[in-house]
Amino acid sequence: MSNVRIARDSSAEELTPLALAIHSICGLPITMRSRCCLGVRVEGGKVIDDHYTGPVLEEVLQKGTIVRKAPDEGVYKGIPVIVVPLKEGEETIAALGVVDITYGVYSEATLIGRRKPKP
Repeated sequence: MSNVRIARDSSAEELTPLALAIHSICGLPITMRSRCCLGVRVEGGKVIDDHYTGPVLEEVLQKGTIVRKAPDEGVYKGIPVIVVPLKEGEETIAALGVVDITYGVYSEATLIGRRKPKP
């Protein structure tokens, strides 16, 4: 088992194992990039693009907060995405996105899973 370490200058190659692992769990397209380097886009069990960025990844790198929206441009234009910041202290060092190609079914299922059961 190898160690995965994410840093502000992690390359697409370094991000690939984590992106593929998350993709294997959820089955949805995954996008990921570090602050200083372009990243990866994973679909269908393989890397589709190893020089990738997208508008929501860029927004999360800038804001440092979770963003849920359908981008107005790019490869996933009009498709809901959930992008989270990866932080080291207060600095956002990378952004990781799940592309909800179910157009909201996946997002709703994750929200349902977080509900507290009624007594």
